[in-house]
Amino acid sequence: MKRAAVLVLLAAGALGATEPEGGRPLTLFDATRQALEKNHDIAIERDSFRIAGASVLKADGSYDPNFRLIANYRDHTDPLNSALSGAVPPDLGPAYTNLASSVALTQLLPTGGTVSLAGLVGRDTAMSQFALLTPAYTTGFSIDLRQPLLQGLSIDPARRAIRVAKLEKDRSVASLRRTVADTVASVERSYWTLAATRRAVLVAQKSVALAEEQKANTVARIEAGVLPESDLSQPVAEVERRKGELYAAQELAKQAELQLKMQILADPKDPLWNETLRPVTPPETAPRPVDLATALTEAEALRPELQDASLRVARQDVEIEAAKDRVKPQLDLVASYGRRGLAGSPNPNIISFGGSPIVVPEPLVGSLGRSFGTIGSNEYPDAFVGVALNLPIGNRTAKADTVIAEAQKRQLQTVQDQTRQRVAVEVRNAVLTLETSLQRLEAARAGRTAAEVQLRAETERFAVGLSTNFLVLTRQNDLATAELTELSALADYQKALTAMARSTGTLLADRKILIKDDAVVLTAEGGAR
Repeated sequence: MKRAAVLVLLAAGALGATEPEGGRPLTLFDATRQALEKNHDIAIERDSFRIAGASVLKADGSYDPNFRLIANYRDHTDPLNSALSGAVPPDLGPAYTNLASSVALTQLLPTGGTVSLAGLVGRDTAMSQFALLTPAYTTGFSIDLRQPLLQGLSIDPARRAIRVAKLEKDRSVASLRRTVADTVASVERSYWTLAATRRAVLVAQKSVALAEEQKANTVARIEAGVLPESDLSQPVAEVERRKGELYAAQELAKQAELQLKMQILADPKDPLWNETLRPVTPPETAPRPVDLATALTEAEALRPELQDASLRVARQDVEIEAAKDRVKPQLDLVASYGRRGLAGSPNPNIISFGGSPIVVPEPLVGSLGRSFGTIGSNEYPDAFVGVALNLPIGNRTAKADTVIAEAQKRQLQTVQDQTRQRVAVEVRNAVLTLETSLQRLEAARAGRTAAEVQLRAETERFAVGLSTNFLVLTRQNDLATAELTELSALADYQKALTAMARSTGTLLADRKILIKDDAVVLTAEGGAR
């Protein structure tokens, strides 16, 4: 690693420092920032996060109190086929006018039960000889409770929905982190590919210039009578061949530029599409010593894929608990307590049986306020308590749901193990690639140095007539190949650093990228080297 460190420092100029000057400067930080702001995949994941957050709010809505108000008016005459219809002559049947209203407030409890508070007020006018009061005012209130004792006690549809929604929200965060990490890694790979291809254009231009120089030297020697005219064909052909390589290098650089633009530009009408990008961020030169055990531990804790797999298993635990709860009998405690009130005016049309006068009790004579007074004095109490049992015979549906849910959990645990194994292999591959890229860079650096020495020596030999065009051009080609190999090795080293950070799940932290709710924040202090 120490020898590689010296090598990387010497090779730092291979990308960035000797870039072609033309084009709009673009740092890796700016490229990453634009991708995070405009990337379509990230926009989709942001909306998924918002949907998950709204789903939690929706599930919590099960505990919103429910208010109900009913008010009605009814006027009716009943056709009673009876000698004791109570109708007031000359009416054929008793006539009634009813004005009633009721209110109720219902609340779901965290224990799975429900409690309701209800009240009613009514005014009844009866044209009947049997009615004691007319108009009569009826009032009342009640408190009703229904509490599960078996099924629904530990979990119910509302609590299941809330727990599932919260887990899905956590999954959406993991999915957003994964998408952001993949986007950043892709942008960095494209950035260093563009930097390498632009530098390759410069190498190709220098190669063409060397061939042109060799051609000029050959022409001068032919004019001096040192070389025959036939020796000019070889440098001329080499110039044209290298021009073809230059055109190919320019095409690759343009393709790499379009690939990067596709990742950082969302609007097809953005004027930046028509500009040339010039990467200006220098490559990282410091070698990264990597401890495999530490890298595996970081990946286990930080990789969003593993977090997602764990959350899937946790959600299935909720489904299993809900399925097992449905196997239990439904046994509920039901209780109610209420008070009712009544008051009104004595009915002038009332008739007595047996000749005895009908006397309306004094506490019942009055208007609506008197009716409420009978509630306060608890004249008409109403209390009830009991249990309700609902027991499906066999209950095969709930039992089958439990078996299915447990089998699905085993499947998810297998997927989790597969994901853990795949992540571990990715980390090992990333460590291997990082180490190999440094070794390749060392070899490429040594090869380029040797090619420079060989070309210089061959050029000096040609100047004194001890070499040929073929050998000089061959050495030039060797140097161009060595320079391209070094460029490729240094670019691959940058990509290997990115792959290492992504495989361990530290890419966002290394680049100082924060995810707050659905916002992705790239800090300028350390983000995107």
